[in-house]
Amino acid sequence: MPHPVYVIPEAMDALLALSKAVDRVGLPPRTRELVNLRAGQINGCGVCTVGHTRIAKKLGETDDRLAAVSGWRDAPYFDDAERAALALTEEMTRLADRAHVSDEVWDEARAQFDEPQLAALVLTISQINLWNRLNVATRQVAGQSW
Repeated sequence: MPHPVYVIPEAMDALLALSKAVDRVGLPPRTRELVNLRAGQINGCGVCTVGHTRIAKKLGETDDRLAAVSGWRDAPYFDDAERAALALTEEMTRLADRAHVSDEVWDEARAQFDEPQLAALVLTISQINLWNRLNVATRQVAGQSW
């Protein structure tokens, strides 16, 4: 089938409105793209891994940092805020692996981001997981829509 947001255009409008609201909060755009890329990797969403890599590069991300996102814990390229965002991304994306986001990961994210930024981060992670599921469920092809 075509992408569901093209079948129901109001859904696309709602998702774009959410993105615009999150954009206004001040969460660094490069952090958002690292989060989007990591969730896409976890969920096996080729559309998002390709698309968000391209967006990140336009924002100035380096090849080394992008290549290391899946192994961010062992890479020297990420600051404390980015590490907190990536850890939260992994725990929110892999909810089936645990009962909830751990206090340790949540507390570190809260220490790195103010409340509006943390809310934006949670919404960003939630939204990319939605996009991943829509793309994977309907077998969207990487590189064709970006």
